Amino acid sequence: MATPSEKLAQSLEALHALQDHDIVAIRSVDLTRTHRERLLRGGFLQEVMKGWYIPSRPDEMAGESTAWYASYWAFCAAYLHERFGNVWSLAPEQSVLLHAGNWDVPRQLLVRVERNARNNVTRLLHGTSLLDVRASVPEAQDVKELEGLRLFALPAALVACSVRFYTQNPSDARAALAMMRDASDILPRLLEGGHSTIAGRLAGAFRNIGRARVADEIVATMRAAGYDVRENDPFEALAPMLLGARETSPYVNRVRLMWQAMREPVIARFPKAPGLPRDVQAYLKRVGDVYVNDAYHSLSIEGYRVNRELIERVRAGNWNPDVNEDDRNQRNALAARGYWQAFQAVLESVQKVLAGGNAGAVADEAHRTWHRELFAPSVTAGLLRPADLAGYRNDRVYIRRSMHIPSNGEAVRDLMPALFELLREEAEPAVRVVLGHFVFVYIHPYMDGNGRMGRFLMNVMLAAGGYPWTVIPVEARHAYMAALEHASVDQNIVPFADFLARLVESALKGEPVPHISGDRDAG
Repeated sequence: MATPSEKLAQSLEALHALQDHDIVAIRSVDLTRTHRERLLRGGFLQEVMKGWYIPSRPDEMAGESTAWYASYWAFCAAYLHERFGNVWSLAPEQSVLLHAGNWDVPRQLLVRVERNARNNVTRLLHGTSLLDVRASVPEAQDVKELEGLRLFALPAALVACSVRFYTQNPSDARAALAMMRDASDILPRLLEGGHSTIAGRLAGAFRNIGRARVADEIVATMRAAGYDVRENDPFEALAPMLLGARETSPYVNRVRLMWQAMREPVIARFPKAPGLPRDVQAYLKRVGDVYVNDAYHSLSIEGYRVNRELIERVRAGNWNPDVNEDDRNQRNALAARGYWQAFQAVLESVQKVLAGGNAGAVADEAHRTWHRELFAPSVTAGLLRPADLAGYRNDRVYIRRSMHIPSNGEAVRDLMPALFELLREEAEPAVRVVLGHFVFVYIHPYMDGNGRMGRFLMNVMLAAGGYPWTVIPVEARHAYMAALEHASVDQNIVPFADFLARLVESALKGEPVPHISGDRDAG
């Protein structure tokens, strides 16, 4: 008779076979009742609604949302195809968001259905839901399928979306508009539908982002066809920057628009930069003195169990994975050693900015080295492959418990040069500090280490303004993560700017770094 472990292994093989076919939304019929119940008990499967499941991890805590947010879009695509066939589409507003590269999980996903819609709310996990409404769906030529989701093609979506969308999602709306090189794809839809009011709105929107040529073409063509077009700007304010006609990457445009829109709130809340210190060696000594506390808190925020003894042993060179098997196998020791090596590389960058180097250029040149050093011990110990240090990620990455879903690997390669260009060109030290950290973790360019890297980048930017090295305490982890979530999902930088400003103000006053206990488990 098979043992319980052997039975579980059989059920896991059945689940693995589904995942080999990229099946994320698992129906009751996809697994036998025995396999399904066994996987549910073991925590390898999670019920979304009656008859529908997603894979999960047994080590996730009760109420953990990461598995759901990581599965969300694939689940919705499979469920909607199963339920409605090909007579549905996402709403035009959600279509614009996805075209603009915004894959954040919405609280409620609005779905248009041509028939069989019940104007019904389907409750999903963690406060999310689907609302299906009976409404027209786009014609076949106006449908764009993206990762299994049926969207309005971008020109059709811009014509169909509501005026409120422009004020509620200005960065996404502007990034989407900038993807249109000219009016050729929009005008047929405006003319065929006789949409004179919408034509005026779109003309005003294009003019808002600096595309006057497109705006003029819309107005002139509609008037030539006999329509009375009155141009009006649907945005509440002028664009924080004008988008050039050559840059059509929605990812890059969104980040640039966010940066410009967030600058003033940051400047208004952050303490004035002291300027580069006269005594560079004294500054560097203070950074060295704070290392142990900085390593403890930064590693603890990421869930590592570290204490003062381990950090001191690593710093003193008493950690040796080549000789000591416990050191070679200890995840926490590997993380601590990597942090020490990366910290030394970051110190070199701090020295360069204190000598007057452009902070953005210095970070651009050095950040790959910081990341390699952070994980080099894990490669030495055989826990990571050398290829894992080869650069930016190629796959999607998901942030634990966050509704923000970072861009795909291809977009990262456009976004990172844009980030460092923004840092190089930014004149305000406070903006470099706050937005440098935020945008780095918003992009999430690596499969692991993004939080630590973001805090390293923040402190290099702090040094460039003459601010002291600032530790984010693990005791404030919840507030820290919540502030980043507000900035990422709600485009509200104020909580994060306030959070960092309070810490920097304390550091400027010389207040001590939060005390660390010897054996605290911060995981």
